Amino acid sequence: MGFVGESDGGGPNSGFRSLVRRKRVDSIHSKSSETGHHQLAKELSILHLIAIGVGSTIGAGVYILVGTVAREHSGPALAFSFLIAGIAAALSAFCYAELASRCPSAGSAYHYSYICVGEGLAWIIGWALILEYTIGGSAVARGISPNLALLFGGPNSLPSFLARHSVPGLGIVVDPCAAILVFVVTGLLCAGIKESTFVQSIVTTANICAMIFVIIAGGYLGFKSGWVGYKLSAGYFPFGVDGMLAGASTVFFSYIGFDSVASTAEEVKNPQRDLPLGIGSALSICCMLYMLVSAVIVGLVPYYEMDPDTPISSAFASHGIQWAAYVITIGAVTALCSTLMGSLLPQPRILMAMARDGLLPSFFSEVNTRTQVPVKSTILTGLIAATLAFCMDVEQLAGMVRGIYIF
Repeated sequence: MGFVGESDGGGPNSGFRSLVRRKRVDSIHSKSSETGHHQLAKELSILHLIAIGVGSTIGAGVYILVGTVAREHSGPALAFSFLIAGIAAALSAFCYAELASRCPSAGSAYHYSYICVGEGLAWIIGWALILEYTIGGSAVARGISPNLALLFGGPNSLPSFLARHSVPGLGIVVDPCAAILVFVVTGLLCAGIKESTFVQSIVTTANICAMIFVIIAGGYLGFKSGWVGYKLSAGYFPFGVDGMLAGASTVFFSYIGFDSVASTAEEVKNPQRDLPLGIGSALSICCMLYMLVSAVIVGLVPYYEMDPDTPISSAFASHGIQWAAYVITIGAVTALCSTLMGSLLPQPRILMAMARDGLLPSFFSEVNTRTQVPVKSTILTGLIAATLAFCMDVEQLAGMVRGIYIF
């Protein structure tokens, strides 16, 4: 049997028992061996996991968040806010790493809660994760087109078939570019885990290169100008330690994404060794990049003069380097594309895990024999995410994501 504490049928307590019954740690392995068509391809190594983790974690938020948090909370101590948030995220990441290595299933937090708590809470967590990834992915896709338009010359420079259009009478603004990007990513995910991870590695590398440019070029400008952002009468902590901690609570959301690595646990060649190293390495890289970028930017411009919308671009522009905006925009676009892939990747695997446990129809647990990925579930989640990205704006999607987090 795959469960402990199962009901023996009948009786007034049978319904409650079914909600609290827990799954054995080794049940996923026995089920996979009995049904070979449910097995996923074991293709991922540590480098693949790092690419997934870094790509899913570093979004375009870092290109905007540093300005808002520095102005309102941390001031020049922004790098310490990122460090504290990184330590807090590491504690959560260590839990994911231990559970993922001991229970290498595609279900991520759903699978862990089924083992530790019971079926009822696992059902709720599974659907909460699916909603979070679907809506979050749609919001990310919706944010790509404005950044992409800047590379073509301005906010309204995209070709007409990609540009946003208002629908008369309905009061909505459709975004064909966002929907097309979701379809492209869905196609990549259907091609196979190794192929999609390879593409994500390339996109993530481009994003990291853009951040390294910010660090090196910004460091050169900082040494040249004397780091004017740090020479302030208010000191390094203008808002006090409380402000620094408040900034840490805000930038903590910049680290969300490493859980995507846990959703691929079943596809890792050596999960007991690779998963902890992959999650830990990805989080360490993200923390280091966040701290270096924030330390450079708050040193170039006094925190109270930073532009909350385009802090990095405006910091370079204040030193006469206007063309840096294009490099930063490329970094933001690649960050969003990589985050989109990280958002769409876990959804079909969580659906597959729930279907294996009998909580969803077997349709969701079917794995393609050639690509060894749940193609049907991937296409279905891609269609839903593309629809949301096409017809809902970012504020509506972000509000739905916040509601899920609060829940």
